Amino acid sequence: MILRFDHIAVSAQTLAEGVESVEAALGVALAGGGQHPHMATHNRLLGLGDLYLEVIAADPALPVPNWPRWFDLDNFSGMPRLTNWVAGCENLTEALALCPPGTGVPVSLQRGDYRWQMAVPADGKLPFGGAFPALIQWQGALHPARALPEAGIRLTRLDIAHPRAGALAKTLAPLINDPRVHFVQGAQAMRASFDTPSGRRVLE
Repeated sequence: MILRFDHIAVSAQTLAEGVESVEAALGVALAGGGQHPHMATHNRLLGLGDLYLEVIAADPALPVPNWPRWFDLDNFSGMPRLTNWVAGCENLTEALALCPPGTGVPVSLQRGDYRWQMAVPADGKLPFGGAFPALIQWQGALHPARALPEAGIRLTRLDIAHPRAGALAKTLAPLINDPRVHFVQGAQAMRASFDTPSGRRVLE
C-alpha cells in the first residue's frame, strides 16, 4: 500500500478544552506535544501503540499565519471532537499524485527533534469535507508513537461516516488497507473505539 495509518486528530477551540475532553473520555493523561509555529497551532499527544492521538488547537501565543491552518482549524467551532485522520507515506510527492485534487502541497515542518513534510491544502480543507486523510512523510527515524509513554490504549476501530462513503472508500482502496478503518454511509462524522485499561471507550 502507498499509505499507512499514522494518527488521528481531535480538534478543539482551546488546547486545554481538548485535553480535558480526551482525558475524561479515555481515562488517561496525555503527554508530549508542543508548538507548530508555521501553522500557529499547538498540541498534546497520546500513544496508541503503532499510532498516536493528537489534540490540536490554534495557539493564541503565536501570530496568526497568512495562510489557512491545517485541518481547517480556522473554521472550527463547538466542542472538542475527532475531526481528522492522518496517513503516512514514504514519498509525499508521489503519494499526492495518486490522491484527489486539493489534498495539498508539501510543507516542510519541525517540532523539537521531529522533522516531517505535510500535505496542506491551499484553503485548509481536505477532500470529502475533511474525511480524506491528511498525508504526512516523516523524515528520519523519529516518530511520536515510538517516543510516547505506554498508556495501555489501542485504537480498535475508526468509523468514518460520509454522505459519499462509497466514493471515499473507492478512492482510498488502492492507497491504504487498514482493518481498523471503516467507511459508513451517513452524515459526516468520525467515531473512534479504543481498548483501554478501563474497558472499551469511544471518542467522537
